Amino acid sequence: MADGLNEARALRITEIMTEFQSFQRRIAEYAPNPSPEEYFEEGYEVLRQCRAEAQAVLVVPYPAELSQVPSGSGDAEKRQLQRIILDASARRFQSKKIYLRAVAAIRWSNARNTIRQGGKPLQQQTVLLQQANTNLRTELAAITDARIYNEFRQTDSQAGYWLQDDPSLTTILNWIRSQAS
Repeated sequence: MADGLNEARALRITEIMTEFQSFQRRIAEYAPNPSPEEYFEEGYEVLRQCRAEAQAVLVVPYPAELSQVPSGSGDAEKRQLQRIILDASARRFQSKKIYLRAVAAIRWSNARNTIRQGGKPLQQQTVLLQQANTNLRTELAAITDARIYNEFRQTDSQAGYWLQDDPSLTTILNWIRSQAS
């Protein structure tokens, strides 16, 4: 029996997809342009990887069973909307993780540029450049699935969004794995 919440589910999909699109746009803005000597530096590799991963999230096909209009019942529509919420939540989750990694790499790049002051690295800057690399690795290690999920739950709750059908972290991760295979 339909529960009368399908409009809330449809609105939730819009909220999730709006944030997904925002992350994708911001990631696309990060276009590293390192010198040939710096091309393989850790932070620039992370940025290139982030751009490739963001593209990969965009090209994952929408599950065919979700594109069919449910026939008749409100229950069929409810199930379809719940599956769309799961798909949208997984894409938003992946995009946020990529975005956070890209931001860390941009901070790394900015730190390197500040240390180098626009020139080639000097011997006395080696320790500072190594510290920038360490900071990048530390920041990347702090980007965990649980952190991302909890941030979403907190910000969505504070925004007053309807979260009743939002999937758990385990469900999101399982969905991502299933789509990758």
